[in-house]
Amino acid sequence: MKIICIGRNYSNHAKEMNAPVPEEPIFFLKPDTALFKDRDFYYPEFTQNLHFEVELVVKISKVGKHISVKNAGNYYNEIGLGIDFTARDIQKQCKEKGLPWEKAKAFDHSAVLGNSFLKKEDLPDNIKFTLTKNEEIVQSGESVDMLFTIDQLIAYVSQFVTLKTGDLIYTGTPQGVGPVQQGDTLVGAIGEKELFSVRIK
Repeated sequence: MKIICIGRNYSNHAKEMNAPVPEEPIFFLKPDTALFKDRDFYYPEFTQNLHFEVELVVKISKVGKHISVKNAGNYYNEIGLGIDFTARDIQKQCKEKGLPWEKAKAFDHSAVLGNSFLKKEDLPDNIKFTLTKNEEIVQSGESVDMLFTIDQLIAYVSQFVTLKTGDLIYTGTPQGVGPVQQGDTLVGAIGEKELFSVRIK
């Protein structure tokens, strides 16, 4: 199982990060050890600036490579919600040195995943999702605002990497990313359906 993460897929998020809006999808990988489905998340010792990034997550349903945009919808049936945790201070250091920044993105438990997925056919064309921190909405996104649609992402990634059943694609985060502290509670929802609740310890 692969965790494939899309970067800067919402223009407002690219702008808040002072980064150019991409002309084609940007993706990177996290190992399976990054996956996290528990209630209690322990703040990593190696960072002082851990950020949340809530994202729609697509579960691949069958093997595919060189998938066309037209056929991409046949390769997933379910959509969930997760967090791409980012050690922002480490990411900044790596970027300044021109180094890869997997250690800022791919560390253990950095890919929070909701406890359930929703059937694609039960969701509206424009999927709305939120992240609350301590009962206050900090991120609010809509799939219509993606620079690259889910089908476009599947088609693009599959030109380089074979997609397999169970692979997860984190489709990018909207604006509003920010830090967490010990004691915070993060709750993610698609529409009115809560999909995860994580306590930072």
